[in-house]
Amino acid sequence: MSAKSLTIEDAQAANFVLVGPEKGRQAVHDLVTAYRANRRSGSANTKTRGEVSGNNKKIYKQKGTGNARHGDKRAPIFVGGGVVFGPRPRDYSKSVSKTVRKLALRRVLGDLVRGEKIKVVDSFSIADGKTKSFVSAINAVTNPGKILVVSNSFDDSTYLAGRNVAWAQLVTGSDVNVEQLLLANSVILVGDAVQTLAQRTA
Repeated sequence: MSAKSLTIEDAQAANFVLVGPEKGRQAVHDLVTAYRANRRSGSANTKTRGEVSGNNKKIYKQKGTGNARHGDKRAPIFVGGGVVFGPRPRDYSKSVSKTVRKLALRRVLGDLVRGEKIKVVDSFSIADGKTKSFVSAINAVTNPGKILVVSNSFDDSTYLAGRNVAWAQLVTGSDVNVEQLLLANSVILVGDAVQTLAQRTA
């Protein structure tokens, strides 16, 4: 399995549209923020005094006890009472325009190319489906670290071999996102995945 680094010249020849380090920083921030916000379930919920269990009976009479005036035991100041201004179910999702998404992808890919962190191989397949073979194949291409293997498709045995390797991730060229690329120490592009990513930057 021969591998070579993707250079700026190679990227230009493959019709990648990249931007320099002076542009796209805010786009990357906005997109990663949106990714993480969209993963939030927004299901946190507390009960108000109208929702906790209990009745409306006054806990003691209004006058003559020397205590403060109180109504029912569901008031927020009592243990087991309602919660004031607590979290309620909500939608945290954020929308990001296609222009910003494309700019962020161009910026992150540009940084990876300039840092010589993208390796290109003709094929990547683990026929025996063994984790040991998968690790050996990765080590033959790049240094250990957070590795992202990007291909247009993977066979079942390759998925089987890589599923227990926590520091490596298999993802298709049409699905890989900016956050995954941003967190990777090294990216391995397999075959036609180069053209797929180039089309996404156009």
